[in-house]
Amino acid sequence: MMQNPQRAVSTAVPTEVSSGTAATALDALSPEEQLGASRRLHWMNMLSLHAHSRTDDVALTGAEGAVTWGQLDARVSAVAADLQERGVVPGDRVFILSLNSVSYATALLAINSVGGIAVPLNIRSVAAEIDYLVTDSGAKVGFADQMGAGILADAPEAAKIPLIGFGEQFEQIASSGKAHRFVDVAESDTALIVYTSGTTSAPKGVMLTHLNFAAQAINTNRLGPAGTEHEVAMIVVPLFHIAGLGFLYPAFFNGTKVVIAPPQALMKMEALADLIESERVTKLFLVPTLWQALCSLPGIRERSLPLDAISWGASPASRETLQLMADTFPDAVISAAFGQTEMAPTTCALTGEDSFRKMGSVGKPIGMVAARVIDAMGDDVAQGETGEIVYRGPGYMQGYWNKPEETVKSSAGGWFHSGDLVQVDDEGFHYVVDRAKDIIISGGENISSVEVEQAVAAHPKVADASVIGVPDAKWVETPLAIVAAADPADPPTLEEIQAFISDRIASFKKPTRLEIVEELPRNASGKLQKHLLRKEFAPEE
Repeated sequence: MMQNPQRAVSTAVPTEVSSGTAATALDALSPEEQLGASRRLHWMNMLSLHAHSRTDDVALTGAEGAVTWGQLDARVSAVAADLQERGVVPGDRVFILSLNSVSYATALLAINSVGGIAVPLNIRSVAAEIDYLVTDSGAKVGFADQMGAGILADAPEAAKIPLIGFGEQFEQIASSGKAHRFVDVAESDTALIVYTSGTTSAPKGVMLTHLNFAAQAINTNRLGPAGTEHEVAMIVVPLFHIAGLGFLYPAFFNGTKVVIAPPQALMKMEALADLIESERVTKLFLVPTLWQALCSLPGIRERSLPLDAISWGASPASRETLQLMADTFPDAVISAAFGQTEMAPTTCALTGEDSFRKMGSVGKPIGMVAARVIDAMGDDVAQGETGEIVYRGPGYMQGYWNKPEETVKSSAGGWFHSGDLVQVDDEGFHYVVDRAKDIIISGGENISSVEVEQAVAAHPKVADASVIGVPDAKWVETPLAIVAAADPADPPTLEEIQAFISDRIASFKKPTRLEIVEELPRNASGKLQKHLLRKEFAPEE
């Protein structure tokens, strides 16, 4: 098992503070210790510094209300003190199962403040998936909102873990006035374990350090207008997703006010537009489907929306969507971010006019990311030829939790092997031509086709199954199940398959389309030939 060594913990008596002051756990340290702690390059230290110099400026706002930097620092310390009272020590894992909220961000910071490792879990997961993730991570404590608590109630293993509920219980803890015992957290310590869809049924926990996120903050600032305290960033994408986390961390480094959009805002684009306008949001990341919906809102161009840096990623954007974004926000810098959780996450970017001139490209490697395109022997391919893109840099993960063999395999030759097959043109722009790891990207969510295949294949009416991604007008891509029936006279229906797998995988992973075939194409060794299925059922235009 890979985890952090225990860090130094102050034995000073915690100071009692009110929820509205800028007092911090640092105040219990000697002047020399305070100075040393202030050198740390992670978001807990950034919070402490902002709490001192910008005490009354708003740090976070959301459905629960707004908190200033001073209030947030005190509330984080109070929640951290509660975790320490529960026995959480450096290296312990603490999960969060919740929709986005100010409390969510507060809990993340509190976990890290005691040297713990936060484990954000996908709120759309079913109980069986949550059981696996909580058990695999070895979480000691958990946070959950009402929706998350409902899922946990049906997960027998996860339900055994002590739970802190967002809402009244969390508010009592956060406003208690307690301060935690200071823990010296190093930049090389693991901050989060983010689970990502893999090529097998078992998700892999990506261990990301504080240094990884510091690198992401620097890279993000290079994608558009320099980050400052005058910006207002809005987070819409889930905080259990690396895109949401990768947008939150830079805001703390820049001292940017963050608006955490309530989940219901995504159900009505007019509400999202209202929030952008009322909070004077300048910086926003959305997946292409949401940009399409927002920019198509009647009267959107007549609104006073101060966006000057808009970005997209997680799935491809069409020329029509990009043009709509440019026409709706003509004064904004438009950037596309491409990457992987293992790189924390951005590796390549496409900005400005290049978004149109190089349509279909994921851009060029950015900032502190080195990249190569290699063949099966590890040699660089010639320009225009297809190869796997590999990376290295300070954003690269610490490894896969509990999977040392996978960690070694992913970093063969000293480079992270992404599994993405790309081509590079004569100007250095990269184009993804295939995903070697069989990942379907639907509405910005990564779906392991193998995981869905195994769920579908368990149906008694299914003899053999494959799942591929096919184009979809709304989600860009959606899972198609291709099935050979156990009894050709009684093949399964899509509804039967969806009902059967409902308690095995999350609803967003379910196939939305079904094709029945006599048999699936396999080679002499029995390996499924998915390229033939894609050619027949998802031909390129």
